[in-house]
Amino acid sequence: MLRTRPARGAALLLLLALLMAFSVAAPRPASATAGDIGYQDGSTGTAGGAASGEKPENKLWWNDGSWWGSLFNSVSGRYDIFRLDRGTQTWVDTGVPLDNRPSSRADATWDGSHLYISSHVFASSSTSYSTNQPTRLYRFSYNASSKSYTLDAGFPAKINNISSESLTMDKDSTGRLWAAWTQDKTVYVNATSGSDASWGQPFALPVSGASGLTYDDIASVVSFGGRIGVMWSNQSTSTMSFAVHADGAANAAWNLETAVSGPNWADDHINLKALDGDSSGRVFASVKTSLDATGSSTAPQVILLARNPSNGQWSYAVYGTVADCHTRPVLLLDSQHSTVYVFATAPTSGGCPFAGTPGTIYMKSSPMGSLSFPSGRGTPVIRDAASASMNNATTTKQSVNGTTGMVVLATNSSTNRYWHADLALTAPTAPTASYSVSANSGPAPLTVNFTDTSIGTPTSWAWTFGDGGASTSRSPSHIYGSAGTYPVSLTASNAVGSNTATSTITVTSAGGGGIATIAAAGSSTGGNASAVNSVTLTKPTGTSTGDLLVAGMTVDNSPTISAAPDGWTQLMPAVKPVSGASLYVYYHVVTSAEATATSWSWALSSAQKWGGGVTRYTGVDPTNPWAVSPVVTVKSAQVTSITSPGLTTSTAGDMIVGGLGADGTAISVSSAPAGFAEGWQMSTGQLTEQASKLQPTAGATGSLTWSLSGARSLAVWVAALRPAAA
Repeated sequence: MLRTRPARGAALLLLLALLMAFSVAAPRPASATAGDIGYQDGSTGTAGGAASGEKPENKLWWNDGSWWGSLFNSVSGRYDIFRLDRGTQTWVDTGVPLDNRPSSRADATWDGSHLYISSHVFASSSTSYSTNQPTRLYRFSYNASSKSYTLDAGFPAKINNISSESLTMDKDSTGRLWAAWTQDKTVYVNATSGSDASWGQPFALPVSGASGLTYDDIASVVSFGGRIGVMWSNQSTSTMSFAVHADGAANAAWNLETAVSGPNWADDHINLKALDGDSSGRVFASVKTSLDATGSSTAPQVILLARNPSNGQWSYAVYGTVADCHTRPVLLLDSQHSTVYVFATAPTSGGCPFAGTPGTIYMKSSPMGSLSFPSGRGTPVIRDAASASMNNATTTKQSVNGTTGMVVLATNSSTNRYWHADLALTAPTAPTASYSVSANSGPAPLTVNFTDTSIGTPTSWAWTFGDGGASTSRSPSHIYGSAGTYPVSLTASNAVGSNTATSTITVTSAGGGGIATIAAAGSSTGGNASAVNSVTLTKPTGTSTGDLLVAGMTVDNSPTISAAPDGWTQLMPAVKPVSGASLYVYYHVVTSAEATATSWSWALSSAQKWGGGVTRYTGVDPTNPWAVSPVVTVKSAQVTSITSPGLTTSTAGDMIVGGLGADGTAISVSSAPAGFAEGWQMSTGQLTEQASKLQPTAGATGSLTWSLSGARSLAVWVAALRPAAA
């Protein structure tokens, strides 16, 4: 009897332990608390409130019809392989152990045959790393009959012997494994040799800019199109870089690319993905900038970088601004619908004093072929209404589709609970076009700002302003120079279809004043992606006697203009932002003899690629058209913006005209100077653009800034047209 009491007590304790274990193995869905979004899961225990971190890493994978994850079991005090039961929306612990170090963080890779988990001890930055803290590589085989994973012999293997803020791993097309991380302000990589368990000695990435980082910088690795790529942040040089290694090449053979560069454009947030099954090798990265340090609420805070596989050049789209306060973005690639999904943390409501405030996980999407995200914070997908402390979203490095759907895991840093979202993927639909205007009517000259409000994720916009003017910008500005009633239309399109919205702008007479009103009345563009012997631009629609035409063209490899069309005058000498490109600007007053002309051609001294356009201006003094000579600004280094010192006019009603030429094609002008209406831009052959702004009163314009979607060498010019006597 005396001996049975301890036995009974032990049994009760065992039963209690089993019940506690079950409560972790089968975490319950989110409660019905008003405002909750997603599903509340188990405790992260001693793994802490960031168990779903770090930024480049992926804790989830899809295999055999199920979602799986590396999650912490707060009872056993270790990470295990969990399976998501989508019927009950609970994570079920399979009992297969992973890392027993609560402070570790993992990156998961499923290659179709094996599961790889690289697990490192977390260090808050490169200053707090420790030696004798090995990064472990676990490799598992999968049994489809029993739906279970078994650790392979010889594992875990050791990748390195140091803790780090983050570490990611991927497998190249030859079967070789690669890992990347930072330590000692340097990007380090390691790779296997002969077998998955045989790792070499870690080595510093042998390219420029991979050392001299800050202690806060991180790196990430990705396999794509027969190559391995490593992206890292360098906040010392404000650069996000990407190094490329061909599969099978020597360890020291890397090529360096600049993803984005400029003051405050780098930060230690990277989530890097390649599109599965894409032989061309498309790569995307969701990254955060440090532009919140500039104090501008409209500056890009989180952007999506995209690599052009044909030339290795990078462009970007803005996901959110400083005002949106996004942080820790992760992305998913929908291969079925060619869509990019980006998830990021932002405050649940209101603003924030700095970037990085926890709150809610938000989602936005964009077509892969034409990156563009709607404004605002996005659609909330994970939210704890009782505790606005959600952060550290993570998902899979695999591409997703309608069968897999999307699962995103996050952690509430206050309650130390996992949460997840399970989102269906459906085919995109055609957009519904809509827009707002700054003014429906007013006296000439009337500047109207058009703001696109279309829904359904359009990828292109075609505006007609009713006076011969047109634009393909998303939200353009247009100046109506004379009285009249003008029908406006916007056609918003994507890969599925298009839709058109219309309205009317009424412009009344300006009431005299002794001078004509200058107006940008129409444009045409042209370009050649292959080398040709001449530049040919067509006549803008509606061109008539007395109009002033201003043509701009950027030509590859800096040839000379061996012959210009009759009557055309070069406004300024050719401008060379780099030796591989030249910007030319010409102007011409249309004569009555040109009524039948349809185009004009400039002969080149050698066959080259080019891009350009021409705008017609009405109301310009035909005998002395230029009120202020051009000011030229050149940036030979690759930059994402350029600022001209501006002009000072002495005549009321002058028209400020400016343009840009850049060495490259996989980029665009993301914004012209404030108040300027873009007449046109052309990126075939080389990027060229022209924009204008009416100056109703004489005076200084102030500095004028153009911004690009990616870093390039470029030049801008600015001049002023003089109005004709009324």
